[in-house]
Amino acid sequence: MKPYGLGTFSHAHDGRKFVGLVVDDHVADVAKLAGFHDAPALASAGSVLTLLDAWETNCAALDRLALAIDGKTEHWYPLDALRVHPAVDLPRQIFCTGANYRKHVVDMTVDARVGPPGLDEAGLRRWAENMMDERAATGEPYAFTKPVSTVSGAYDPLVLPNTTTQPDWELELAVVIGRGGYQIQRELALDHVAGYCIVNDISARDLIPRTDYKMLGTDWLRSKGQPGFLPLGPYLVPKAFVADPHRLKMRLSVSGQVMQDESTADMLFGIERQIEYISRYSRLLPGDIVCTGSPAGNGTHYNRYLRAGDVIEAEIEGLGRQRQVCV
Repeated sequence: MKPYGLGTFSHAHDGRKFVGLVVDDHVADVAKLAGFHDAPALASAGSVLTLLDAWETNCAALDRLALAIDGKTEHWYPLDALRVHPAVDLPRQIFCTGANYRKHVVDMTVDARVGPPGLDEAGLRRWAENMMDERAATGEPYAFTKPVSTVSGAYDPLVLPNTTTQPDWELELAVVIGRGGYQIQRELALDHVAGYCIVNDISARDLIPRTDYKMLGTDWLRSKGQPGFLPLGPYLVPKAFVADPHRLKMRLSVSGQVMQDESTADMLFGIERQIEYISRYSRLLPGDIVCTGSPAGNGTHYNRYLRAGDVIEAEIEGLGRQRQVCV
């Protein structure tokens, strides 16, 4: 079967959102395709979230539809001719796994000179690497939530708020939940996954630590919860078309300079472990997004943060690409 994606789109002339089937960067309205090919279950799907609510049934119907299309009887539009909305518009819940890439955390440790006194840079790096290996072997993921109001489209402008002087990028692989569950076993975790897409977990670095009362530690609401701080999409790709989500190339540039060029293989805790951990304490719902962490190469490493006029371009192998202009 030819791989396809699923997203939320609209035409400039009417603004009506529709669920689109994406093949080779061309989009067709799923409801109209369903009419052409006698797929009544899909004809009434008003949103990607509606499809995710009964994902096993709807995914099978989408697979049959993808086999039936011939590209001649349907109306297809270039992806770049449409308004691209968040792939899931909107998710129910958003969970993020922080400090989940080995090299990223090691670099942050070395850059901040956090560690035992008396170590030179090489010694500090070895200490941090050993600490991360021990954490991966015996520790647990570190997860938090992000407001749904942060979600934006993959090509929407990124409005830099006046509340921060250090807005930063974090390219991440997002897991889209297709079957809810509570206290999910690790061995069954991928059965709950509908597919994957791209997110950029924009973060205000200067707002992460609480300085008024340091025992509070971090403040994720103000640092990661501002409007537009989670471009999502351009579309989700069903898991059947992603051979190994733990072996995907990731690349992000800012105004033409490559900042992140890594792989999901550097995750400390894999997707199954993250789903197991999150669902131990929270019930996952269809349409939820799990942001799985960001690799090395954030603005903190370069001491370079986003500015008005910057152009962020990001891609993950097989999942399309994003482009945001900072304003």
